Order: sequence, then C-alpha cells, then structure tokens
Amino acid sequence: MNKTLTPNTEQVNRIFTSRILILGLLMFVGLLGLIARYGFLQVFAHDKYTTQADNNRIKLISAPPSRGYIYDRNGIILADNQSVFTAMLSPDEVENPERTLQLLAPIFDLTDENITDILARVSKSKNDPVTIKIDLTETQLAQFSERKPFFRGVTIQSKLTRSYPYDELFAHVIGYVGRINDKESKRINKDRYAGTDLIGKIGIEDFYEDILLGQPGYQSVETDALGNILRQLDTKAPIAGNDITLSLDYGLQVVAQQQLDGRRGAIVAIDPKNGDVLAFVSNPSYDPNPFISGISFKDYDALREDPDEPLYNRALQGTYPPGSTIKPFEGLGGIHYGLRNWDTTIYDPGYFSLPGDSHRFRDWKKGGHGTVDLKESIVMSVDTYYYKLAYEMGIQRLHDWMVRFGFGEETGIDLPNEKSGIMPSPKWKKDTYDKGWLPGETISVSIGQGYFLATPLQIANATAMTASKGFHITPHLLKSSDGAAAVDVITKPDGKIDYNGKPSDWLRMHDAMEQTVKAGTGRGIYTPRYRIAGKTGTAQVKSIAQGKSYNKSALDKRHWDHAWFNGFAPVEDPQIALAVLVENGGGGSVVAAPIGRALFDYWVLQRDTNPILPPTTEQLKVIKRQKAFERAMRDAIREKEDKALEAIKEKQKEPTQTAAATVE
Repeated sequence: MNKTLTPNTEQVNRIFTSRILILGLLMFVGLLGLIARYGFLQVFAHDKYTTQADNNRIKLISAPPSRGYIYDRNGIILADNQSVFTAMLSPDEVENPERTLQLLAPIFDLTDENITDILARVSKSKNDPVTIKIDLTETQLAQFSERKPFFRGVTIQSKLTRSYPYDELFAHVIGYVGRINDKESKRINKDRYAGTDLIGKIGIEDFYEDILLGQPGYQSVETDALGNILRQLDTKAPIAGNDITLSLDYGLQVVAQQQLDGRRGAIVAIDPKNGDVLAFVSNPSYDPNPFISGISFKDYDALREDPDEPLYNRALQGTYPPGSTIKPFEGLGGIHYGLRNWDTTIYDPGYFSLPGDSHRFRDWKKGGHGTVDLKESIVMSVDTYYYKLAYEMGIQRLHDWMVRFGFGEETGIDLPNEKSGIMPSPKWKKDTYDKGWLPGETISVSIGQGYFLATPLQIANATAMTASKGFHITPHLLKSSDGAAAVDVITKPDGKIDYNGKPSDWLRMHDAMEQTVKAGTGRGIYTPRYRIAGKTGTAQVKSIAQGKSYNKSALDKRHWDHAWFNGFAPVEDPQIALAVLVENGGGGSVVAAPIGRALFDYWVLQRDTNPILPPTTEQLKVIKRQKAFERAMRDAIREKEDKALEAIKEKQKEPTQTAAATVE
C-alpha cells in the first residue's frame, strides 16, 4: 500500500525565502549599479556628454576669406571675385548623398563624372559643406526652389568665386584657380582651406597662392533638430588675401596679343631698369574661366588635341634654337676673354671650315661679307665671324660666359614650372648622351643652333641686361602687395655681370644694335622718331644637307624657320627690352622685327598720351555674349561632325554584319 505524500512545508518556505532574498539582492545590486552609473555620468563624464549634446545643437560654419584681387600696374583688375549662387551639400545632414545627387543631376546638369567627383569630396569632408555646382543659372535656381523640401542638407548660398574678365589675354601669366584634387589635398593645410575647395593651379595664382588665399574664419550657431539655425553664438571674421599689383601693362599686353593673332609664338617685354615684366604673351591662348568650376571633358580634350597647343606656355616653357639673337652677348664674350676687340677683323669668304676638315659651315650670305669687325658682325649678322670666334673660344668658355646672361638656367621669375633651356657643355653632353663633345658642335652652338635651346623669357632678359649695361636682372611680375601677409618685392638689379672689358663696351654694343636697325638686317623697322637697338634672328628647324639651299616652299609649314627679334628702346635711356618669337614664321627681319616695332611704338610714343583702356562693363558683357555665341556655334558644328562620323562608322559596319549573318 502506498503512503500519502505530504509537502514539506518548512522546506518550501526555506526555498521561497531564499529566492526572495536573492531577487532582493539582485535588485539591490542593480539599483546600486544604476546609482553608480548615474553618479559617473553626472560627476566624471559630465563634460564629455555636455560637449556631445552641444555638438548636436551647436554647429561650426567655416567662413572662407575673400581671395586677393590681381591688378595690372595701372590699377586695372585682372583677376576679380564675383558673387554667384552656389549649390552646397552638408554631409552630416544628408542620409544618402549618392541618391540625392542623382535626383539633383537633371536640375544642375550634373554628369556621372561630376557626381563621382562630388561623392569623393563628400567622403573626405568632416562636416564642411561640399560644393555641388558653382554659378547657377536662373532656371536652375527656380527648378531647385520648387523641389527644395525634398532635399534636406542641400542649400543655395551666395559665394564669391574667381573671374578673369579678359579671358585669354592674361591666361598664360595669371593662370587660374580650380578644384582641389587628391594630390593637392594631401599636401595642403586643410584648416587654411576650410570653406573653400579652390586653389591656384598655375601662373601667378599658383605662385602667390599663400598670400592670395587669406585666413578662414568661422561662425558658431545653434541649430534645431532639423539643422535650421536658431541663433548665432560666436564669430571669427576671415582675413582677406593680399591684393597684388603686377608689373604688366594692359595696353602693351593687348598690342602684343594683337600682333601675334593667328600665329604661334611668344612675346616678353621687360623694364631694363628693374626687371619689371611689362608684357608676357603666349599665343594661341585659352579662356581660363571654365577651369574654375571644372571644365568639361569635351572642352578639355578639344584644348589638348588642338595641334596649335593653346595650353602650352611658349614664353616660359617653350625652348627654341635662339639663332642670331645671341650674337651681341657672344661678341662681348670675345672681348671678355681677350680674343677680340672692336678693331679686330676677320675675312669672311662665305663659309668656315675646321682645320683639316673639308666640311663648310656656310654664312647666310652666299659669297660672304669680306672683311668684318665686331660692329659689322652684329649689323649684318655675319655667321662666319661667330664660327671663328667660338672655335677660338672653345665650348667650355662659351658656356661659362653665356650662363652669365641666364642661359641654361632658370631666370628666377615668379612663375612656376619655368624651363631652363640648354646651354651645352662637354659635361652636359656626357651626362645626357654619354658621348664626347665634337668640334663641329661648337660651330653650330655659336649661331644659336645645335644643342643650344632658350626660352623667349631668357632672350628678353639677356637683352634687358645688355640694355642696362651689364647689370644682372631677375625678371619679376610682382610690383606691390597690399594685405596682412608679408612678401618681398624686387625693385632693382641684383648685381653686375662679371666682365673683363671696358664699361664703354656696353654702349658700343648698343650702337652696333642701333646700326642694325638703321642700316642692317633690321632696317625695315627704322624710325626717326626715337632710337631703337635690335637684333634679328632666324632659327633653323629643318636641317639642310651640305650643298643644298633652304627652300621654304618645299617644306611643311611646321618645318619653316622660327623668326626672332630682340631689342630695346630708346637707346639713350632704355625703358623697354623685349624678345619676339614667331614659330615657323620664317625670317626674323620680315616677320618678328615689325612686331617688336609695334610694341616699341606703343610704349615710347602712345602709352602716356593715348593708352589702350579696357572695355567698359557693358562692352565687356557684349564681348562675352558674342564669344559665348561663337563657342556654342563651334560646339554645334563639332557635335554635328561627330554624329556624321559616327554614322559613317556604323554604315561601314553594316556590310560586314550582313555578310556574317549570310555565312551563318
């Protein structure tokens, strides 16, 4: 028989009591934990979480500085700041930037490349707004305003952006600003660029970036949960960038560009008294304004593929055989080394041969010039005189003398990416080609051919040093600077060329160069109104075989000789020295010298009494509208041609496809 089971009341009560105690203990421990956590938050972490709370309601807005203005020597503004409407995206307020940009694309005409670029900048931005589109049109503003509630975190701001009023006129010297790229982003101080994504890319804008940029400020504002500004808490005003005045003269720049219109070439004009660069032109040029907001791939490719290379700065980076422009400098070298004086003569039969060699280095004049002294060698540009002089001097001494005029090295001008050219020497050839120097190569160098390469800037600067009677000049564009940043300004020559001859030799060379214009190779530009000293030059591009003559008509135009002219005026008190290069222009006396004369005329005769002034604001608007119309027409024609070409390509494919289908 089974026994009845009775609960052990005492045991049950014990278990229940222990469970109650454990639960109570757990609750007590939990309460202690909460109290401890609350105490920690209140006492130890108070500052941290107060800051986080403030960050949620307080926002720091960067205030970019106004970029410094750029003026010419007469106060004409060359680089301006204009207020434009700009679309901005705040990364901290936009949940899906890519989706937002895709929706904005038809409103702001954003390409896939634009969107990729913006997203890359968004990913690198902390909380600073990122530029979507600069200089919005009225239509774009209206379309966005209608849809604004759907684009939280996207705002329209009135911002200053760079503007170059005279388009291509100063492009190669002033340069332009553009968006900060990845490479630049890694080297810049990001705090300096808070609130801006533009940086100087080339030219003056690049060289003087540090002083043009200024210092950013900020605004501290309180916002609500939706990011709307409730009140301003604190502010630090930005410091504007320095305004800078360049030595360039607007009128002279216009004359130089007009003279080169339709021709590839370069002109550099310098004040011999102090090295001020008065004109700096490379032609053809380009409009720098599209580069500010980001030039389209189509337009950039058109510039890059242009056979005339409008992006190429010929004045600064173009290296060419200098031809006979160097003869005045070389002639002074003969006196320096004691190899010649003004009375020393040589006989020119029309050629020169090295001892023991039958090869004839020909003079430009068939039959020669007969008996020639130094002055006559300049006036009539006698090649044979310099063949003999260079042979006696030797390439090393010739090199050592010519570098004193700045050949084979950078001039030090305040522009980035200057080319040094080549003033060859035995060491240079050994280092470059691992070969020894040949005597015949010295002969070629003596008339500015062979390995000898120089920039138009170098020729202009060497001419300015000759005009200044041997004072060493560093060409420069900065004339003055106004602003918080300190900057050094060059105001005078920085020494003298080491020369063993007499001080009067410089004046006698001035006389020889003046006679060149009066009765020599440059006589086509002579005027009795003021005194001009000059030297013509013709640099061979295509080598001519021994016994053959130069036949321009039989050569491709891009193989024609380069035309050079260098000189200064007025002779008695030089105010302007210059170099003119016309690529494949032919003879220097016929093509380049008249261009030099036009610049001299403006500077000496016209500048003070009837200066060339820029167009008025209204005239400028008309000019820009006309240019925009012409550009649109060119684009339309180009697009039509592209479509026609594509149609031809498609048509050419059709027979092949049909044939293939038949075989199958």
